[in-house]
Amino acid sequence: MAIQSDVLVIGSGAAGLSFALRAAKYGTVTIVTKKEEAESNTNYAQGGIAAVFDPNDTFESHIEDTFKGGVGLCYPEAVKTIVTEGPERIKDLTKWGIHFTLDDKGKVFDLGREGGHSKNRIVHAMDKTGRVVEHGLLDQLRRHPNINILDNHVAVDLITEHHVRGGGKYPKGDIHCWGSYVLNCETGKVEMYLARVTLLATGGAGQVYQHTSNPAIATGDGVAMAYRAGAAIGGLEFMQFHPTTLYHSKGKSFLISEAVRGHGGILRNKAGEAFMKQYHELGELAARDIVARAIDSEIKRSGDECVYLDVTHIDADNLRKRFPQINEKLLALNLDMTKEMIPVVPAAHYMCGGVITNLQGQTSVEGLYATGEVACTGVHGANRLASNSLLEALVFSERAFHNAKAYLDSHKCAIPTIPEWDDEGTFNQEEWVLISHDRREIQRLMWDYVGIVRSDERLERAGARINLIRDQIESYYKKTVVTEPLLELRNMSLVASLIIRSALYRKESRGLHYTTDYPQKDDINWLGLTVIHQGNVSLKALANAFGY
Repeated sequence: MAIQSDVLVIGSGAAGLSFALRAAKYGTVTIVTKKEEAESNTNYAQGGIAAVFDPNDTFESHIEDTFKGGVGLCYPEAVKTIVTEGPERIKDLTKWGIHFTLDDKGKVFDLGREGGHSKNRIVHAMDKTGRVVEHGLLDQLRRHPNINILDNHVAVDLITEHHVRGGGKYPKGDIHCWGSYVLNCETGKVEMYLARVTLLATGGAGQVYQHTSNPAIATGDGVAMAYRAGAAIGGLEFMQFHPTTLYHSKGKSFLISEAVRGHGGILRNKAGEAFMKQYHELGELAARDIVARAIDSEIKRSGDECVYLDVTHIDADNLRKRFPQINEKLLALNLDMTKEMIPVVPAAHYMCGGVITNLQGQTSVEGLYATGEVACTGVHGANRLASNSLLEALVFSERAFHNAKAYLDSHKCAIPTIPEWDDEGTFNQEEWVLISHDRREIQRLMWDYVGIVRSDERLERAGARINLIRDQIESYYKKTVVTEPLLELRNMSLVASLIIRSALYRKESRGLHYTTDYPQKDDINWLGLTVIHQGNVSLKALANAFGY
């Protein structure tokens, strides 16, 4: 049985929810989300949303900071778009009842500052910005009669021409998306959700790595499904490692926000020595890739397991007020950040590449849009500037909505006949026990060989092993009933292989991609986007890559 709506949204972060809220005014919307509706990378975003509100700040300054962070690979039109349209999108959030922290007089935003920014421009809700935004959007969505939110539903694959039997085509394009096959985790059945517009807002792929700040749901599902559907994927070699995640046996995947360093935090080694000025003149406020490599270098040099973030010199009441979530989490682990240093290590944090889109959020597959971390819009280039991610998600989701509305108005033809999911197969528990170990092996391989510092030898070794694992998983997938762990494992193995292929292809070091074989930046040969499309890898000029 097929369930049909005007729009299908896969994912429930800020990108998907803000798009759905707009789209619901004009048609029916189904939102599919893997876990609970509020579980997403957005929910874990502590820092805030970068935007120009300070009279002493300018659009030009924000654009310049973003370009510096992106190391030559930011698409100028995309950066200009999010910077100039960003303030209005934040005002939209306030109109939807979302409250941000105000200054002492309670009249204007209390603007914070983070690494790579030359001005204070971080709009925040203490250190709970993502959670506040997510829950605020959900409050609005729950009241809307045109929106149906489905928890515990996992998208299996996008529905395209590969699945059509006896149906026609839309008048434009080679591949079309008409929705998705979706696993209902409560019933174990795969259902068919049809729509003329599908938005991928599935977030990132941090779980591909052993250490990550991402929640368990971030397994690269959107990139994997889009690639299998025939969409172009770009820039996957640029995985951002957040410099400071808590190093604690009981505190896994907990982010110590960039804003803590922006607030005056100092990175020290085990001997108590501040070391960041040795690596960059901006010290703790240098871009994330620089700070992450500096910490990685210190750990390897000393043999220690972590470094430390010191905020003990800052007024204790001020810290508790500014970072209540971090303070609460640390106290639960018997760590008082007002009195003792916080042990931290880098961890996989943000996927700067993804499904390539144009300035309207369109992918190379007709009827398929992508916004948020799953998308590669050209904003981040080789390294994301702190707090530009939520800004990008909000701006491009609004743009995608307007384009999708026009698309629905101009494409009135019926969806072709789509076959039901064929769930014939056997589930051999003994075989699953064998293959379930592959998840941990993928994560270890990626951390050891495709991490902060890389080499061709490491990448080739990882690629050979990942390809063997992929073949085993794919063989198992084809002969068994699908489950959520199997779907995640299948997607993780594919995304891991795409990251490795992208990293091997780029013969230079730039931003988040640092290889010991090519330690210098090469603007003559590599000033472009690494694109993987239907198995082929190529380098495309930015204007061509984002011209869909």
